[in-house]
Amino acid sequence: MKITFCGAASEVTGSCYLVETERLRFLLDCGMFQGGNEAERRNLAALRFNAADLDFVLISHAHVDHCGLLPRLAHFGYQGPVFATEPSADLLPVMLRDSAHIQEKEALWRLRHEDRRRESAPLYTIAEVEDCMRLVRGVRYGTEFDPHPGARVRFQDAGHILGSAITEVWVRDAGRIRKLVFSGDLGQPARPLVNDPAPIAEAELLLVESTYGNRLHRDIDSTVDELVAVLNDTLERHRGNVIVPAFALGRTQELLAILAEQTAKGRLRDLNVFVDSPLALRATEITLEHREVLDDATRALLRGAQQGRLPMRIRFVEDAEESKSLNRIRSGAVIIASGGMCEGGRIQHHLEHNLPRPECSILFAGFQAAGTLGRQIVERAPRVRLFGAQVPVRAQVHTLGGLSAHADQAALLAWLKHFGSAPRRTFVVHGEGETARGFAELITRKFNWDAHVPAYGETQEC
Repeated sequence: MKITFCGAASEVTGSCYLVETERLRFLLDCGMFQGGNEAERRNLAALRFNAADLDFVLISHAHVDHCGLLPRLAHFGYQGPVFATEPSADLLPVMLRDSAHIQEKEALWRLRHEDRRRESAPLYTIAEVEDCMRLVRGVRYGTEFDPHPGARVRFQDAGHILGSAITEVWVRDAGRIRKLVFSGDLGQPARPLVNDPAPIAEAELLLVESTYGNRLHRDIDSTVDELVAVLNDTLERHRGNVIVPAFALGRTQELLAILAEQTAKGRLRDLNVFVDSPLALRATEITLEHREVLDDATRALLRGAQQGRLPMRIRFVEDAEESKSLNRIRSGAVIIASGGMCEGGRIQHHLEHNLPRPECSILFAGFQAAGTLGRQIVERAPRVRLFGAQVPVRAQVHTLGGLSAHADQAALLAWLKHFGSAPRRTFVVHGEGETARGFAELITRKFNWDAHVPAYGETQEC
């Protein structure tokens, strides 16, 4: 068996792993690279294997850094099945249509404003997304299926976002059955909305994420206390706005659940929340359609909402003109806007209008990859570039690491402890280079496992 690491190797975007045996070839994830002009170039250069020869594709979840190049894969000739959990199968067209829409808009902007010699065509179009979506097949958690005569697969709950999966694959290779496990993105236990990651007992080959393999998150109670303090301080004392760059899928729904709970407890009052993302609205609707995979507390909150007992005002903003009108609000607004790493979407307009204002707060509740606009703001850049102009960063900047949808170091190690015996090979992926290497060394030290951090493009014979 060979595994080629086509992305999320010593980095956190572009998740894509090509697995090959004598009988079959398949992909684990097909994600988009994110983070500045370099990501644009890498997305154009990605998937340079023979896509038409793949037998099947397995998608861990619907974030675009794990599924965002599926339309391009189809464009290169892939016409086989794409398997994901049932919630992910519902979310994929929503996420990919939004991705295509953003790319089409950015391509048009480049054509009008930048050097005409640069690549101006979108990476893919909405029409290509629609064509690709006919390949998607939804599968229930815990159900074994055979995507190929030489493979058997099961998705288990990864506890990261709605529909996220740990992927177990049994492959017939060289006359015997070998088991490969791909963690996908693992969630932090005891977080709102979704269940804890499912334990896995055995694997011969393991691919494990390491996004936060070098640190511990704050506990959830302390994190919520900080969130409440930031909101009360900004909205009531400084009379500013709170701007939250949030991933439309997962983080937005989690934040709404926490805000509703804290308002019901009287710790927040008169909240005026705007969710400025058509994508987040649809993702929230799909979340409500899959209550069976949500945790007990979230189901209780949804029952209260159905009975008209939501304790705060929430407005989902779809219309572009209404989105622009939010920038006339000078105080009292909590604006959760699409674009979790601030690389695109409506968040950039709200940053343009609120970053220069010291009475406002920018609240980050998710990982900001190297090279992204969000990372620049988190690292306290004095000014950032937005829409071709330099914008000063005078607003307060807060990072709530305890709300991360990714497992921290302790949670990753706790998940690994469930393995009854050492995998023959462990590959540490989906982490920035130094973090991944440090986590691999920790795995070797604690468990005496063979843990390796692959480089981008590296192929390992297993």
